Amino acid sequence: MKYSVLVIVLLTLMSCQPKHDTPVTIYLHDNWTFKSVTDSIWKSATVPGNVHSDLLDHKLIKHPFIGANEDSLQWVSETGWEYKTSFSVDKETLQKKHIELNFEGLDTYASVFLNDSLILNTNNAFRAFKVDAKSALKPVNDLRIVFERTSISEEKEKAKLGYQLPEGNRIFTRKAQFQYGWDWGPKLNMSGIWRPVTLSAWNGFRIDDIYLEQLDLNKEFAHMVINLKNESIIENHLDYDIYINNNLYKTYENKEDSKERHFKPLVVSIENPKLWWPHNLGEPYLYDIKVVVRDDETILDSISVKKGIRTIELITEKDSIGESFYFKVNDVPVYAKGANYIPQNSMQDKVTDAHYEKLLDDVVDANMNMLRVWGGGIYENDIFYDLCDEKGILVWQDFMFACAMYPGDEYFLENVKKEAIQNVKRLRNHTSIVLWCGNNENSEGWHRWGWQKDRSEQEKDEIWSNYLKVFDSILPNTINQLTDTPYWESSPRYGRGNPKYKTEGDAHDWWIWHDAYPFEHLEENVPRFMSEFGFQSFPSYEAIRYINQSDSIEISSAGFKNHQKHVRGFELIDDYMQRDFPIPKNAEDYVYVSQLLQAYGITKGIEAHRRAKPYNMGTLYWQLNDCWPAVSWSSIDYFGHWKALHYQAKKSFENVLISQTLKNNMLNIYVINDSSGSFYDMLTIKISDFNGNILHEFPEGIAIEGHSSDIKYVLDLTPFNLNTNAIVITSSIKNATSNFFLVKPKDLKLKKAPIEQTITKTKSGFKITLKSTTLHKNIFLYTKAKGHFSDNYFDLMPNENIVIEIETKENTLTDLKIKSLNDLLD
Repeated sequence: MKYSVLVIVLLTLMSCQPKHDTPVTIYLHDNWTFKSVTDSIWKSATVPGNVHSDLLDHKLIKHPFIGANEDSLQWVSETGWEYKTSFSVDKETLQKKHIELNFEGLDTYASVFLNDSLILNTNNAFRAFKVDAKSALKPVNDLRIVFERTSISEEKEKAKLGYQLPEGNRIFTRKAQFQYGWDWGPKLNMSGIWRPVTLSAWNGFRIDDIYLEQLDLNKEFAHMVINLKNESIIENHLDYDIYINNNLYKTYENKEDSKERHFKPLVVSIENPKLWWPHNLGEPYLYDIKVVVRDDETILDSISVKKGIRTIELITEKDSIGESFYFKVNDVPVYAKGANYIPQNSMQDKVTDAHYEKLLDDVVDANMNMLRVWGGGIYENDIFYDLCDEKGILVWQDFMFACAMYPGDEYFLENVKKEAIQNVKRLRNHTSIVLWCGNNENSEGWHRWGWQKDRSEQEKDEIWSNYLKVFDSILPNTINQLTDTPYWESSPRYGRGNPKYKTEGDAHDWWIWHDAYPFEHLEENVPRFMSEFGFQSFPSYEAIRYINQSDSIEISSAGFKNHQKHVRGFELIDDYMQRDFPIPKNAEDYVYVSQLLQAYGITKGIEAHRRAKPYNMGTLYWQLNDCWPAVSWSSIDYFGHWKALHYQAKKSFENVLISQTLKNNMLNIYVINDSSGSFYDMLTIKISDFNGNILHEFPEGIAIEGHSSDIKYVLDLTPFNLNTNAIVITSSIKNATSNFFLVKPKDLKLKKAPIEQTITKTKSGFKITLKSTTLHKNIFLYTKAKGHFSDNYFDLMPNENIVIEIETKENTLTDLKIKSLNDLLD
């Protein structure tokens, strides 16, 4: 009897469980093989991936990141390739009413065959393609994809034009433009299945897309509409359960007169909403919103979105100087601090979730609140934007057009339109994305780089008209129709040859580097928003050893020189170094000083921009990261090592910053506060010699307003008759400290003295305590142990202890070495 009751109870419980008739998604990533179209031998392949990675896995090519191997691999992109696999589909799936094959990314010109029948031709690596495969599928299926080399289509499209468009044939192909070679990256034109391939099957209903549209926001309520795009053949009434943070918020029940509910928006109101903020201004809070669609008790499909509630505005208002350019989040002006982001690897399949996590942690750790996703790379994987949402990083998102003029024929424009629609729909729920920008430097190139030379008026009119079709029509119209995120036509608004570059819109200042202007130019020419400026440095010792496959630091080998892609790169680094720093006599020291040089120049710019707030409201340097080990503008090298710039930018990006200027012996001390809160504190100014003797001290109580930048103290140095080569001025307030030197680094009279060090084991690595009797400038700690120092390239003040931690899995740190600028100065 007891057993009978138990069975009845179990059957009753089972009958109460909701039934499921949800879509099925099967990843087709197994059993792939590949070969060149002229070969007969198939070899195993990894999907998602690319041809270069597969060739590398089979040791059929040398690694393109080592030495000059890149040069010998150009045949790969001039070869056609094909991939194939076989896959089974079970009886239950085959009986579904709808079955699709989905290709999320094929790079680029591909012909897809299912069971020897051509089902698809693709022409855009940035687009997803889907094919109705219901009638063609069998229990066992063969799938084959043939990739044509890009040059075939490019030459065909080029032949249709009666003129040459700027920047080569890459403009005809919709794929990552940097793969054709850039002044910081290799020429490795990838081909292959670079994003997932899936099979989707469903019966009567499927959710295709969700868009959470924010209608109104105030302190009491956030009103949103959930727009669902469905595919449905169900005539029954459907119910929609809406969950917020795993709690059932509301069920939309269909009534007799609302059979079309599944085509109508669902309204949500959140009481006392918690707002999403960039991480330096508040918590980047995300709501978990889920929609479950039911046909009575049968669950048909569900979808979840993490959404932050916030407002975003791009403020471009005319003023007495020109026109502003800044972002307001939740009606608060935000000073943007950060860098330009490029793809993390030329072979995208090598970028793991851990790479994204670490790099974006490094962004937050360096007090950055914005990244610009540059237009010559890719629309990033979802995880990139997910993490930016979670970590409170604002994203300036370029469409993928860079440094060129593009065709304007109907075929190309339609392709671009579909690309834009797909990617905006995919990314529009991400709270972190605060701007869509049409292109990188296309407009500047047309107006300043000589691209109009020797062209007829008709030809120029046609090229510019085609530009406007994309960047003044297709892209802004797509944004306006699909999202409320602001749109900006081109970055920069004006090229640096136009005087308006300082007074309107965003600016790219390449007078530094390309035109070899001194770093002081950045202090004297501040724009409204600096979206690009930069300077190169050498990578870490580890990167150099990897390039050369040698334990020594060699920077003159042919292989290493191949990793400097700017034609004047080495020359410019040397010229700038002679101006401001001592020129080291050995390679190891030269690499070290190159990083000090980069940090010295770029932080000059960062602090000049921040001092000019609110005239200037953003500073994004070029560039955050590398796609291969190289001499480049990055602040984090290919292996994830922080260069001197990243360590020093972290300090220059602090919410509260002390920054000084010196002119005519008058020292102006600024205090910049990017946070909303005001405070009162004691500003302390000390003038000391390099032995730690305090020569003069000036305490001053000051009030600091929120979102401000003001001169808080002016000090005339004339009466003090200082030995300027041997003086440091230290200013401090509210955990912010700044050391200011009166002469260039090369002119400092630094002394030599031993550095005491104590190393203590900790749970996560080691604690290093340093002390010296004299000031040591730009101390550099390094070891072959893999790990990260909490600070580096810092100044060790005389007679003061400083504690640095290194996170590492190593059990010993016996090879720790220390450099400082003192070692290189007489």
